[in-house]
Amino acid sequence: MQRNDMYDLTIIGGGPAGLYSTFYAGMRDLKVKLVEYNSQLGGKILFYPEKIVWDVGGMPPTPGATLIEQLVNQASTFEPTICLNEHIVKMIREIDGTYTLVNAKGEEHYTRTVMLASGHGIPVMQKLDIEGADRFEVSNLHYTVTQIEGFRNKRVLISGGGNAAVDWANELVGVASEVIVCHRRDDFGGHEKNVAKMRQSVQLRTPYQIKELHGALSAIESVTLTNCETTIEEKLEIDAVIVNHGMKLDGCFLIDAGLELEADGFLRVSPCMETSQQGIFAAGDVTRHAGKLQLISGAFVEGATAVNGAKQYLDPSATEQAFVSSHNEKFKQRNKELTIERSTKKVVMGFS
Repeated sequence: MQRNDMYDLTIIGGGPAGLYSTFYAGMRDLKVKLVEYNSQLGGKILFYPEKIVWDVGGMPPTPGATLIEQLVNQASTFEPTICLNEHIVKMIREIDGTYTLVNAKGEEHYTRTVMLASGHGIPVMQKLDIEGADRFEVSNLHYTVTQIEGFRNKRVLISGGGNAAVDWANELVGVASEVIVCHRRDDFGGHEKNVAKMRQSVQLRTPYQIKELHGALSAIESVTLTNCETTIEEKLEIDAVIVNHGMKLDGCFLIDAGLELEADGFLRVSPCMETSQQGIFAAGDVTRHAGKLQLISGAFVEGATAVNGAKQYLDPSATEQAFVSSHNEKFKQRNKELTIERSTKKVVMGFS
């Protein structure tokens, strides 16, 4: 990579915050690069491709895989540079104020500003900490759901108490013959309305956790649950087990980057989403601040705010934010093309 291959903004992390920020950076006429650790874009949503997402403004309930596809298409609008399979391990501030980002292979990226949209590290699904559990992963022990129909008319046990566990429980009602949810606490961390719906529709075992998995060969046939307070045990015949214990975050370089962190380990940011180091901005799950909205919609707002911050950092005379799309010069030609495309479709379909 040549030293003169300098970008205005390099975004680390290809989840919703990073993808929308890539699009918005194009609206602000920035030369942008998106760097993602995984071989696919989408962030944590990749773990839940069939999960229905309800809370993105202006969109009908949408499967995670479809949402990713739409975000990727939008992010590609202004033809950014996208790098996959890149694990950034170091950020170096140069004498001239630019940054050199170094990946695990020792390769370098050069940029005038940086946006961290990487969560709080690389997400790795938390697996069931039971000896021998891994042998059931080839059959009926699941850490994510890719095909809901695979659970049709089955007795399913879900272990977990966060949004993912609650959402999958609700999705499987009416598909599985029986849905049982066990959680080590009585309280669930999902959205209130979804938790209330789940409580009315499934069998709950709280405060319980999985103690043992039983199966003669490679498939689970029954599960032993234990009460976390009384140690009373219960054995259930089960056709499938779904574990949603969240994610552990691995390979994070933020602590070594010298950035100020909040007490809970998340990045401290200013109102324009700038970190404690000039020219480094952040958006999405990696941040905590007053008024934090922990929804995908919140990540979009933070991403756009961070891009605006980067734009004004690079050019103090720039406007505080981009024009809305209906008034943005960058969309005029694209709007004409879309109008012609839609008119052509109407003619082909026989509409006048």
